[in-house]
Amino acid sequence: MATALASPAQAATEINWWHAMSGELGKQLEKLAADFNASQSDYRIVPTYKGNYTETVTAAIFAFRSRSQPAIVQVNEVATATMMAAKGAIYPVYELMRDQSEAFLPEAYLPAVTGYYSDVDGNMLSFPFNVSTPILYYNKDLFRAAGLDPEAAPKTWAEVGAAAKRLRAAGSPCGLTTSWPSWILIENFSAFHNLPLASRANGFGGLDAELTFNNPQVVQHIAQLAEWQATKIFDYSGRGQSAEPRFQKGECAIFIGSSGTRADIKANSKFEVGYGLMPYRPEIAGAPQNSIIGGATLWVLRDRPSAEYTGVARFFAYLSKPEIQAAWHQHTGYLPITRAAFDLTRAQGFYDRNPGAAIGIEQITLKPPTENSKGIRLGSFVLIRSVIDEELEQVFRGKQTAQAALDLAVDRGNRLLRQFERANPDR
Repeated sequence: MATALASPAQAATEINWWHAMSGELGKQLEKLAADFNASQSDYRIVPTYKGNYTETVTAAIFAFRSRSQPAIVQVNEVATATMMAAKGAIYPVYELMRDQSEAFLPEAYLPAVTGYYSDVDGNMLSFPFNVSTPILYYNKDLFRAAGLDPEAAPKTWAEVGAAAKRLRAAGSPCGLTTSWPSWILIENFSAFHNLPLASRANGFGGLDAELTFNNPQVVQHIAQLAEWQATKIFDYSGRGQSAEPRFQKGECAIFIGSSGTRADIKANSKFEVGYGLMPYRPEIAGAPQNSIIGGATLWVLRDRPSAEYTGVARFFAYLSKPEIQAAWHQHTGYLPITRAAFDLTRAQGFYDRNPGAAIGIEQITLKPPTENSKGIRLGSFVLIRSVIDEELEQVFRGKQTAQAALDLAVDRGNRLLRQFERANPDR
């Protein structure tokens, strides 16, 4: 007995989790890990910020080569095809949960989520974590000052243009801006109007897909934005999230950005914020369809000690609990990944107290997904997205027509797709 009492308690197994979240979202992520750690004593999740999504994935790749990789890495949605190609490096989540005898039912998750991250047999390859979609934010105070109805979000692109013009006339330096140009102006515009971004069901049907977004509808859309750029009805703010501070400071009155930025916008905006669905063009048949998701999932990397994988499975089961998912959704603006979390949030009266908080969910479930609105499964799409951003910048700077820029983006993107196809002949 004396020997047993003198022995130190068994140390918890540490599980490294590399992520790409900073600011308020980073705080919420760290709270998730801390709450899980406090809920049991066998495992300790250790979250580490590694920079943006690209920097985080790059760090994980280099770490894997030196056998110092974490068990869990957060990877953005458009890198799904690239991660799938790294067969020897990843431990598919459906296999992990099966091997560890943890419940993991794809039907419990929202269809727009499961479809994006599953293989052709419906097996989920990564664990959905921060799921977002673009929504429209607007400054109700500036709407009032411009004589616009602060309770009515513009629904169509024509209405957005008319509102932005009045806001400019009333003194706003910028009527409209967006974050993540390719994701919002090309990828989600295409999905929301049931237009193919690429052949072969946007790449879900095979690696031989070809980009097709240089179609007349998208060209006309980008040309319209370029025309508005001349008078700051629309004002390009740069890549990534660089547009968001302009909205928070009251510089731009209308902002289209990720639903996952709601926490930061609420925390940093000194005005009343309004919310709406993404605008659409009613002249395009079938619009509005449904938007596609963004954000990231948690991928499990191989060659870690077996005890870590037991802990990872326990952690994923914890994250799947309705009360945990509902709290994450409510505190961040990311979408609930399960139906149970959505139902719980609604039952708790959160949507009644927070108008607009359910808009992202309404948008991704507006209609059953089609081949054009299910998502994107294209290799090297992180690089392709950069190509698209580059060419859009040429349009907004007045150095290239919309048609020429999108033709170039498609040509350059298709070359990257062919390189990826050659590098992965067994897929």
